[in-house]
Amino acid sequence: MHGSAWPPPRLEVPGLLLRRWSQDDAELLQDAISESYERLREWMPWAREAPSLDKQRAYLQSAARTWADGVEYAYGMFDPGQTAVLGSVALYARVGPGALEIGYWVHSAHTRRGLASTATALLTDVAFTLPGIERTEIHCDPANIASGGVPRTLGYRLDRVQDRDPALFGEPGHEMVWVMTRDAYKGSEAWRRAHADGVR
Repeated sequence: MHGSAWPPPRLEVPGLLLRRWSQDDAELLQDAISESYERLREWMPWAREAPSLDKQRAYLQSAARTWADGVEYAYGMFDPGQTAVLGSVALYARVGPGALEIGYWVHSAHTRRGLASTATALLTDVAFTLPGIERTEIHCDPANIASGGVPRTLGYRLDRVQDRDPALFGEPGHEMVWVMTRDAYKGSEAWRRAHADGVR
């Protein structure tokens, strides 16, 4: 899925730093998930059980392995001083050949600031730097209005609503699948945000 230098371990825009998770982030991650738990448990399968520091350490070990294996590239969202976790965003190689899925969550105290949209725009851009990637996808519950607003804002197209995997979510339901193609990307709002002044 990637070459030795891909993807970049760090991306930065004014007010927001994305970087590859480190094992040293366990306590900050635990704080963020604990403070956002009541909202996260509504939408995130991994948040069905109460968070703990041991679980965060195990997740960060797993994130290091999946990054090395090229199946998941997970970034923490941090304030510029890296004193707090604002959320997380990731690229997943789980939607078939030529495609990557983008997933995200934001700390409940930092919603409505455009963080998920900005982070998703940056990872959309990263995805299309990889030869062979022709589309990116975002999957979200139709009832999750905030999550669904991200692809809509960035110019993604709602491709379909499909049954979601009950083995993953623990119950039947539906999910929206939003798609951005390589051809549609340039000139989209996602492209504009990823190429704005101050991005590095």
